[in-house]
Amino acid sequence: MPTHISDSLIYRNSWGTEETRAIFDDVPRTRAWLEILAALAEAQAEVGLIPAEAARQVAETCRTVSLDEAFFDEVRQGFEATNHSTLGLIRAMQRRCPGDSGEWFYYGTTVQDVTDTWMMLVIGRVWEIVLRDLRELEGHLLRLAEQHRDTVMPGRTHGQQGVPITFGFKVAVWAREVRRHVQRLKDLRPRLGVGQLAGGVGSLSSYGPRGLELQERFFARLGLRPPDIVWNTARDVVIEWFQVLTLITGSADKFGQEVYNLQRPEIGEVSEGFVPGTVGSITMPHKRNPEIAEHLGTLARLVRHNTALVAESQVHDHERDGRSWKVEWVALAETCMATAKSVALTKEMIANLQVYPERMLANLEATQGFVLSEAVMLALAGHVGKQTAHTLVYETAMQAHEAGRPLKEAILDNAAIRAHLSTEEMEALFDYRQAAGLCPQFVDRVLALSRRERAGDNEGIL
Repeated sequence: MPTHISDSLIYRNSWGTEETRAIFDDVPRTRAWLEILAALAEAQAEVGLIPAEAARQVAETCRTVSLDEAFFDEVRQGFEATNHSTLGLIRAMQRRCPGDSGEWFYYGTTVQDVTDTWMMLVIGRVWEIVLRDLRELEGHLLRLAEQHRDTVMPGRTHGQQGVPITFGFKVAVWAREVRRHVQRLKDLRPRLGVGQLAGGVGSLSSYGPRGLELQERFFARLGLRPPDIVWNTARDVVIEWFQVLTLITGSADKFGQEVYNLQRPEIGEVSEGFVPGTVGSITMPHKRNPEIAEHLGTLARLVRHNTALVAESQVHDHERDGRSWKVEWVALAETCMATAKSVALTKEMIANLQVYPERMLANLEATQGFVLSEAVMLALAGHVGKQTAHTLVYETAMQAHEAGRPLKEAILDNAAIRAHLSTEEMEALFDYRQAAGLCPQFVDRVLALSRRERAGDNEGIL
């Protein structure tokens, strides 16, 4: 039975997606390894390293072998008997290759050649999934930003109401964050897709003078590029991939944290879309918990810690170091699946987000006008100077706080301020929508920029 939560028959879909599990589960991973070895045998035959008929039989066996429970049990027993990562697989396949063709299976290559090449293949697939879903998420955010361009709400600093903004402005900030992640993925793409075929210490000594030609032919079959030099101990690109996933899931966590807080009943400005049948608590039947927003934080923490773990592998010893390199075996699948799930959940949360403009306005009005003190101060500053204006408005605001009076009422009663600002000016200054500044114009700018950038997303992607 599965022992890891991401493989649990009950909970697995909270920690990954079916799409990514179809990449990383034992069967698809082993099938991919065997396809790599089939392509290697065929390329080796093309350059005269192994007999053509043997290569054909090896490749056919790799592509047709039944990956059933008995096969995996045999491979596992072979691994446990030898404590070598792939010798169990090699012997199991050798027994299945016809004649003596199994002698040429896995010829001249190393475990790391196979696993690094596989890693680049699967990272490429996850890259496509995450990029696709990020762009869809961006689309949902841009729709919300446009829809709520003028929907005023409290802007908050240090957890307290500051001055008004619009909800469209808040979401447009999120959209640009997602756009930067799209760009990061595109920037990273040219450094991905590089295979590994290096031999024992990276010199290709086991393949002789045709080693570089073999690389070209082998990687062409797999849709990868040959490396300019071995990267057995140079894990910077792998670490960079993990770091980009950390940034992506960190943004998802940030968006979820905002929804988590704004959904609190005492704030009530947004909420996750409710799915009938969802139960928030088995003891408090009334609850509608922000389940998605909360889980985004869990997934992000997992990714952050795995990235820190993988960063340890940048320091390698000499030409190969299993202590560092095999850390990736633990972290790669878990991190990629968690990221894909995070982006998918964020997309779902934003697509179904419930927005309550009336509650946003009511929360502003509940401050009794104090969040508009900046506008009053700046208008007054044109007459008496900024520092004097700040002192006048500050003292008036503190006195109003103590007395439990609305700020506007206290300002109108202050002769020193009224000497410079008319009643009509004061009425305009206490308009929440006017106090949102250039938030709508920022939304317009983001929408225009995003349309141009999204139209060019397919340009320059390898």
